[in-house]
Amino acid sequence: MSGTASLGGSADPVREVMAEHRELCERAVDPLEIAAGLEEAGLGPDAAARCRHADLFSLAEELYARVPRRPPPPGPVGPRRRGAAARAALTAAALAVLPCAGVAALGARWPVLLPAAVPLVLLPVLTAPPAGSFPPFVPPFVLPRRPADPLGPVPPPRWPAGSRWRPAALGYGLGLAALLLLPLAAPGGDRSTAVALALAAAVSAGSAERAARWYRQVGHGHLGAAATLAEFRSRMRPVLPVAVALHLAVLGALSFAALAVSAVVAPRPGPGHGGGLLHLAAERAGPVPWAAQGVLGLLLVLPALLARCGRPGAAALGAPAGAAATLGLLVLGRPLPSALLLGGGAVAAALLAYAGAVLGRAGSHR
Repeated sequence: MSGTASLGGSADPVREVMAEHRELCERAVDPLEIAAGLEEAGLGPDAAARCRHADLFSLAEELYARVPRRPPPPGPVGPRRRGAAARAALTAAALAVLPCAGVAALGARWPVLLPAAVPLVLLPVLTAPPAGSFPPFVPPFVLPRRPADPLGPVPPPRWPAGSRWRPAALGYGLGLAALLLLPLAAPGGDRSTAVALALAAAVSAGSAERAARWYRQVGHGHLGAAATLAEFRSRMRPVLPVAVALHLAVLGALSFAALAVSAVVAPRPGPGHGGGLLHLAAERAGPVPWAAQGVLGLLLVLPALLARCGRPGAAALGAPAGAAATLGLLVLGRPLPSALLLGGGAVAAALLAYAGAVLGRAGSHR
């Protein structure tokens, strides 16, 4: 055999076999796979003897120990996965805006609020990606290495079980329902402006879902491209601000459009002002309502990011905490924009700090 003959005069025949069959050794899941590949390539007992081994299985064990594992990188995102992400975003937007529109049209009474809250509570469950939406992939830098390797030993990851997701999703859904229905049920203020901003936030639930899936896809792709944990964290550091900023930009555009429509449909009494729709939309809400709308956007996208990246418990606590803090200030007599800005803003800041600390880890993107 040609593979056997090539081992004759080498000072280190094992290294020569390792170089010739490196891809086989890197992709193998156990020594038996290497032994089968060597046998298929024409190496037999004579080749194992020249490598100072009793048989091919002993040689395969040494090759498996000496060559670091390099699993195949994840494949490109196909049209089917992109279509699933778009459908999930549209589903989230529809499940959020339809009950909110019903509450706005029929009034924020208990017989209306209770059935409207049901699709909002179930939204995280109904839009959750299936278990097989991402192929199982273990990046090379989270596998144990031999102490002689230059990067040093790296312990295997400890990832949370996916079965804990659905119960936590209900807690996240309760918080989401409270966040979207509170602006419609809060007394006082300009009713038409509050409805416009609440409906814009409800539609942006689809944007939050899309941003969370995009973030997860980017992280999954970086697992295959990064060679070390430090490189992975460096690659992921700017991704979270971009995902949050994209969602807030969509929310801002939706809010501006909703305020413009509100200015035309329900104009305020008094002398008219020039400047067209841009001026009308700008004067409907001042700086505090706009800042409160940004806080609401953070309270929508951050739990979605945490839930889709293996942190369902944080999502189940964060969204209800933002609603509870806002409701507490409402009970104390604060107007809704101020209550949302102060109470929800404190929770959003804590969620943003937590997400920045944990979502850059490799275990969040398995």
